Amino acid sequence: MARRRARRLYTGRDVARALRRMAAELTARLAGQNPVVLAVMDGGVFTAIELCRHFTFPHEFDYVDVTRYGRGVKGGEVEWRVRPRAALAGRTVLVVDDILDRGQTLRSLMAELRQVGVARAYTAVLVVKKIVGGRPRPRVDAAGLSVEDVYVFGCGMDYRGYWRELRSIYALDTDE
Repeated sequence: MARRRARRLYTGRDVARALRRMAAELTARLAGQNPVVLAVMDGGVFTAIELCRHFTFPHEFDYVDVTRYGRGVKGGEVEWRVRPRAALAGRTVLVVDDILDRGQTLRSLMAELRQVGVARAYTAVLVVKKIVGGRPRPRVDAAGLSVEDVYVFGCGMDYRGYWRELRSIYALDTDE
């Protein structure tokens, strides 16, 4: 029901164009650094894989599992399931997530990476949510698309565990 009543914000073509642009921006910064692409589970994996398909430089792939949503539609406390590995110490890391919302997840992850001792951390998100007011959010090095302050799904982002695989991005009906 949620998908049928959702409003499409971006087509698959829009998303693909944004990912190509992001990959070009990141290539200019990361080529020659042998970075680790660190996907944020679950949704960030979709964006990370699509970006990596465009990279023409050597890189490793790893993941962390940290969430504020679980299977809900409202963000809560940051929950760590898999933290960054100590092997990231001294490395250049590209953190890739699906969306920058309030910034709590990314802020927590960047603090963990500092503790691990990464040499340099870059960030990339497919979607940046336009938020008015509140605590300042972490800076993002590469962003694909922007959305209003609505719940979105598709392209790695889910609705209660469903619809991550959609190539387009949809806004949830406000009645959900």
